[in-house]
Amino acid sequence: MNRDEIPPGTLYLLILKTVALRGKLHGYEIADSIQRSSDDVLEVEEGSLYPALQRMLIKGWVTAEWGTTAGNRRARYYTLTTAGRSSSASRCRSSSV
Repeated sequence: MNRDEIPPGTLYLLILKTVALRGKLHGYEIADSIQRSSDDVLEVEEGSLYPALQRMLIKGWVTAEWGTTAGNRRARYYTLTTAGRSSSASRCRSSSV
């Protein structure tokens, strides 16, 4: 694995934890929160974030609804589901073993 690569499933965990802690967020807010909480070490690019969110929607880990941002732009807001909370908890347990 290249030094710039993160282990498979890490992006899911980062997204799940971010939405669990901060609540309903749109994609840019999720990416920004991950970057800020890592002191700018991790930068989640759109080409990785949105496909991961789409897969998470299909898995039932998050729900999404359209809304308007503070800047009056249309955005899709993501919320954690019960299945997402369970997945987050099990991923945290397995990563700490």
